[in-house]
Amino acid sequence: MTRGGRDKTRDEPERRCIVTGETGPRQGLVRFVVGPEDTIFPDLANKLPGRGIYVSATRGALEKAVAKRMFSKGAKRQVRIPDGLVDLVEAGLLKRLQDAIAIARKAGRAIAGYEKVKIMLDRGEAQVLLQATDGSERGKGKLSTPEGGKWIGFLTADELGQAFGRDRVIHAAVASGTLARRIVEEAARLQGIRQVDGGTPAAKKDIGNA
Repeated sequence: MTRGGRDKTRDEPERRCIVTGETGPRQGLVRFVVGPEDTIFPDLANKLPGRGIYVSATRGALEKAVAKRMFSKGAKRQVRIPDGLVDLVEAGLLKRLQDAIAIARKAGRAIAGYEKVKIMLDRGEAQVLLQATDGSERGKGKLSTPEGGKWIGFLTADELGQAFGRDRVIHAAVASGTLARRIVEEAARLQGIRQVDGGTPAAKKDIGNA
């Protein structure tokens, strides 16, 4: 299993992190490009033109890349690093995750609410269980991670609610399929950026297996 939550295949392109020197699939990295005025810009969708500069999707790696000005080495020229780059990446990854959940919801593949989630789990249709970090531990403990699936528990109720067009959501689930895999990949990158020194998740919970 890779950093991005996917099983590695031979067909996946591998890239090298400018901080750790390790190679891996793009799903576990954050791509940057040099934009106007030689400014570093995060390319979270891996679609922008230009030579990509890759950093492992962890807060420590990004902070070191900024502090040591390693982007200039990766770009092979002096570049400008915008203020708050790590926070910018975190906000962008959060939006991508919320957008992916919203797409799954509109496609009828993601639902919210304790009873609906319980039914999906009981039927064996869910691949991902999402639970808000600030929800009741007693209530969350009544639902189990899908067999062979994933549990995502580091989003707040407000953050999860935004993906469903609500004020707050505590319990949600995503049916198996391509959208579920995309959500797991996006969540893995965001969780890595939310890690504080020592490996402790900044939002208490992380992504777990069944």
